[in-house]
Amino acid sequence: MVGHEKVLMVVSGAIVFDKENRVLMQRRSDNWQWGFPGGFMELGESVQDTARREIYEETGLQLEKLELFGIYSGPQYDKIFSNGDQVSLVLISFTCMEYKGELIESNEESIQNKFFPLEELPDNIFTEHRMLVNALLSNKLRPIIG
Repeated sequence: MVGHEKVLMVVSGAIVFDKENRVLMQRRSDNWQWGFPGGFMELGESVQDTARREIYEETGLQLEKLELFGIYSGPQYDKIFSNGDQVSLVLISFTCMEYKGELIESNEESIQNKFFPLEELPDNIFTEHRMLVNALLSNKLRPIIG
């Protein structure tokens, strides 16, 4: 698309728990804020594929079973990027308690990847992910690990 007309974009990611019930957070290289790994859907992908691809690219972890956590949309998720492009976002978030691989501590998109106890999340949370943190804490979501 040419120009800066508003387009609809889908973002998918996951709230990943480790065996100690800590949650994975990523300190982003674009704004230095903490959030959950994820990113924009590509043509031909399902939202689950997007979450798996993005988490793998950003953290090195290969997600297995995903459970839907929430879908967020509406004008409060509209955004204008620094180049003037406008988007109306649909954010789809999953939880995941089963994964393979070794956590990459940093890469091009992530200054730092780290697991945190829910009670000790960092203060500098990415604006678009604050509602996920609030929903996570208010639901008192705790994975059951067998």
